Amino acid sequence: MSPRLLVALAGQPNCGKSTVFNALTGARQHIANYPGVTVEKKVGAFQFAGLRVELVDLPGTYSLTSYSLEERVARDFLLNENPSAVINVADAASIKRSLYFTLQVLEMGLPVVVDVNRMDVARRRGVTLDHRCLSRLLGVEVIPTSFKAGKGRKRLLEALDRLVKAPGGGPAPVFAVDYGPMEPMVRDLEKALTDLPGLSGPARPRWLAVKLMEGDDEARRMVAGAPDAGALLARADRLRADFESEQGEAPEQHTAYRRYHAVDHLVRECVTLEKTPRVPLSDRVDRVVCHRLA
Repeated sequence: MSPRLLVALAGQPNCGKSTVFNALTGARQHIANYPGVTVEKKVGAFQFAGLRVELVDLPGTYSLTSYSLEERVARDFLLNENPSAVINVADAASIKRSLYFTLQVLEMGLPVVVDVNRMDVARRRGVTLDHRCLSRLLGVEVIPTSFKAGKGRKRLLEALDRLVKAPGGGPAPVFAVDYGPMEPMVRDLEKALTDLPGLSGPARPRWLAVKLMEGDDEARRMVAGAPDAGALLARADRLRADFESEQGEAPEQHTAYRRYHAVDHLVRECVTLEKTPRVPLSDRVDRVVCHRLA
C-alpha cells in the first residue's frame, strides 16, 4: 500500500486557498471541528505519483501569532501534528501581504512548497512576478498557478512529490528574517533553548526565541515544562525589557516591522509593476455602467 501523507494547506483569507483545496481533493472531503473549539476543520484526500495524501485546509489567518482562535488553531496544527509538508497558498495579486505570512511559515522550519495562486489576476493588474527569483531567495520551490483557470495543478503536485521524497524532507529554507538590533538577543535565547535539557516538541529554537522576545504566551507554555525553564523565561523577560528600553519600541512591534522590511526586499527583487497598470475589464464596465450620467 502506498504511504499516506499528512499535508497542511495554509494561507491568508481570500488568497484562493479554498479553490486550491477543492481542485486538489474534488468530492473527497469532509468538514468537522478541531478538538475543543468551534473552528471548522476541512479535510480532503487525493492520490498522486503513488502518494496517498490527506489534505487539511487550515483556517485562513493573516499571521501565525497566538492572538486569535484561528491563529492558535493553525499554528498548533503546524507545530503539533507533524505534517509531512505544507502547501503555502500566496495570492500573486496581493503578494506583499501574502509574503508576510509565508515568512512566518518558513521561520517555523517546516517543509514548504509555495503556491503563488491567482497569477492570471496579477497579470491583468500589471504585476509580473518572477517565481524563480522568489524560489532562489526563499530556498523553497515556488510554483505559479491559476487554479480558477485550471492551470498549475500538475506542477504543484510534482513539487509536492519532490519535497516529500527528498532526504530529510527537502532542503531547509535559506531565507531568515534579520531582526536587526534584536538579533543578539534572539541568538542568545536560541543558544539557551538549544542547550536547555528536557525541552520537547518540534519547535525550532530560533522560532521559539523570536516568540519569547515577542512575549508570546503559547511559546512560554511550550518552554515552561522543561527543567530550569524558570531561569530561561526570566532571562527572556529581561531581554525584552532591555530591548524596549534601548530601542524605544515593543519587541513585537519591531519583529513585525522587520518582517515587512524583509518582504519589501523580496518584492523589490522579484516583482515588477507596470507604470500604467491595465484596468480589468470588470472595472472598465463599472466605470460606464455606474457613471453618474449613465
